[in-house]
Amino acid sequence: MNAVLLCPGQGAQRVGMGKDLAARFPAARAVFEAVDEALGVALSRLMWEGPEDDLTLTHNAQPAILAHTLAAHAALGSAPRPVAAAGHSLGEYSAYAAAVSLGVADAARLVRRRGELMREAGERRSGTMAAVLGLASAIVEAQCRAASDGGAVVVAANLNAPDQTVISGDPAAVQRAGELCRAAGAKRVAALKVSGAFHSPLMQAAQDGLRTLLEQVPFQDPAFPVVANANAEPVRTASDARRLLARQLTAPVRWVECVKRLWADAGGAAATFLEIGPGTVLAGLVKRIVPGARAVSIGSADDVEKFLAAHDHH
Repeated sequence: MNAVLLCPGQGAQRVGMGKDLAARFPAARAVFEAVDEALGVALSRLMWEGPEDDLTLTHNAQPAILAHTLAAHAALGSAPRPVAAAGHSLGEYSAYAAAVSLGVADAARLVRRRGELMREAGERRSGTMAAVLGLASAIVEAQCRAASDGGAVVVAANLNAPDQTVISGDPAAVQRAGELCRAAGAKRVAALKVSGAFHSPLMQAAQDGLRTLLEQVPFQDPAFPVVANANAEPVRTASDARRLLARQLTAPVRWVECVKRLWADAGGAAATFLEIGPGTVLAGLVKRIVPGARAVSIGSADDVEKFLAAHDHH
């Protein structure tokens, strides 16, 4: 099996996440303990008991999703031998940690700080995001250009599926682009609950802070290629990992191209996409990007046991 790991991004968090993994798999429990220790707070308690409002805060949600993803990965053990990986936005950090390019503690501290920097950038210059459904991404990008003028910025931020694009920028410009997309035939434009205009030029201050931080954290060359959000190319060196993780904050998440690249590199029909961690969003997107692709979501202890039983690598 040519396993390709997919690691989810922000929005996948929910109270109770990962609790069953910690209860049933010592390797998963060790990940949650390492993250709690690295952050100096009982993040796992917040993940398992809530309150949800606190868990949803960017600087909590990001390390929580990373912890759940890496716990599921640890519970799987060596059963899937990945040929490549990718993560959606924040998930790219989980992908590097799964590829042993980044240690668990370092990854947890990095994404916690990333969340804080993103929130601070959002406080400095308020921005927002909206999902545009049922319109080709090229048309969405054209409407964003039309809605941007002089000072106001709106860009296509997440190219999630051929007919699903998230736009990001100044609130007035996002509103204007949304109206233009509706007029151009979008089925729906939905405002997202976010604390800033992520993956847009409005994140420049956060990107500068993050770049400095990334230079200080030890990275290894990944054990298998990680396809980067920013350019949809496989990353094989520590220096490229650092550079592209910094660029990611102001660049669009090229998810459609990432999935197509992973599919091609993993031998097309021979590839099995394994979404590890909370939620099933990425497996759903895979099936819309590459119809006929095999995609499985592994987030619960039951999911892990079912996968291990089917692949019987005991």
